[in-house]
Amino acid sequence: MTRPILIRGGEIHDGQGGEPVVGDVLVVGGTVRSVGERGPVQDATVIDAAGCIVAPGFIDVHSHSDYTLLVDPRAVSSVLQGVTTEIVGNCGHGCSPFLNRKLGPIAVYGPVGEHETPPASMGGYFEALVGRRPAVNVLSLVPNGQLRLACVGLDARSARPLEVSEMTRHLEEALEAGAIGLSTGLEYAQEAGATEDEVVALAKIAGRRGGIYATHTRDRDENALEAVAEAIRIAERAELPLQISHITPRSGMAVIDACIDAALDARGRGNPVEFDMHTRTFGFTHLKNLVPAAALEGGAAEIRKRLADASTRAELKKHRNLITRCGWEKVALARSRSHAEFSGMTFTEIGAALGRPPHDAALDILAADADALQYPMVILKTYTEEQLIRTYLADRCMVGSDATALAPDGPLADEIFYGAYSWASWFWRRVVRETGAMSRKEAIHRLTGLPATVFGLTGRGHLAPGMAADIVVFDPETFTEHATFAEPNRTATGLKHLFVNGVHTVNDGLITSQRGGAVLRRG
Repeated sequence: MTRPILIRGGEIHDGQGGEPVVGDVLVVGGTVRSVGERGPVQDATVIDAAGCIVAPGFIDVHSHSDYTLLVDPRAVSSVLQGVTTEIVGNCGHGCSPFLNRKLGPIAVYGPVGEHETPPASMGGYFEALVGRRPAVNVLSLVPNGQLRLACVGLDARSARPLEVSEMTRHLEEALEAGAIGLSTGLEYAQEAGATEDEVVALAKIAGRRGGIYATHTRDRDENALEAVAEAIRIAERAELPLQISHITPRSGMAVIDACIDAALDARGRGNPVEFDMHTRTFGFTHLKNLVPAAALEGGAAEIRKRLADASTRAELKKHRNLITRCGWEKVALARSRSHAEFSGMTFTEIGAALGRPPHDAALDILAADADALQYPMVILKTYTEEQLIRTYLADRCMVGSDATALAPDGPLADEIFYGAYSWASWFWRRVVRETGAMSRKEAIHRLTGLPATVFGLTGRGHLAPGMAADIVVFDPETFTEHATFAEPNRTATGLKHLFVNGVHTVNDGLITSQRGGAVLRRG
């Protein structure tokens, strides 16, 4: 039998925004037995938490770890930042249901072609994940991108009635398996053709089953406010809670305030509207989002031929997308197999080096990497720290990674996703410790109790007797990120201990061989 664990003398935060107290936390099995009381020492493993914060484990409300957790379940980047639960399937992306093996990788973050193919069904995905024994708890939304790729394909049009019926069937099966709702990524090529009515039809299915609607809105640039308004209308018409993903638009402070005000106004009318924001001053996405999904049909040779054709290229340049809207001087190449020498350079700089207009340089690189379209990625230099903090301070704004769980060794050692190793640690260092923009107790509430309430995580997000023993112990003065643009896979430090369902996952700053995560299905 596992010995009780006594976490002694830490600054205890309950996750609900209450005043912290100094005391002990007793864990028996996978459950918190007592909080604050001077606990017994006999037969218990004692952990000295003096000078540390003891809190519920952090909940990553916007994760893209669907596939990477199958490949490497250790989630090193996450657990060393205090994460005990990740909500996946966001932005219409995810690896389940993986219904079209040819097109499915388009809506997955992770090296699908280099590792095993995900199971076709949500139930199969959950079972596969259970078999991998993840280090973190996992909940999943149903990604609309996969539904459309399976039933509509790459056509940039609204789904026909029979296709909506088929998407509905797959959605219902995934919800029945335990998914917590529907997510869309309406700014991405594979979903750009989806109409508001089409999304409402699907969202109603999620609402009838007690689910939520999470969305990466349709346009986060020129029409950001209307995109937020559309999301609110969809949720109102479908009668279900709304989660607006990374709400901060790429349009300046005035539009940021307007989008947040629209969400708060809807909430004030009695609508359950919530939102989150990541912690990067830039966006991060696939270079393939530069072109319509149909331009990527066929094999690498066919794609290269299509992109080389002058008339086709002229038409592709007219395609509205989240990359070109930023301005080429703000778009930088993060990685490319064919042109690694340009990593870190903007496309204005790359174009100058190649003697090509920036848009052509981007299409040239996409064509050169056509045999591995998931690999080339770009960053969009779109935000300031002031804009991020303004968003975080909005009422009930939550914080998420908008990244994949990774590890600096093993099968994902060569993968990068900016923010993976730094999101929560940066948030604590910069927003709480250095600027004092947010108090300790409020920051912990935004990372724990608030997301647990919003996403229906009964028994989590609150450090109290009877709750699941998802617990983080960290030094508030040293908890910090070390990842940089040049070295994005450097792990955070300052995390002392982490327990996931009572399993000691991080011990004195070192990851143990024990993994206690669970698949959390909607009840």
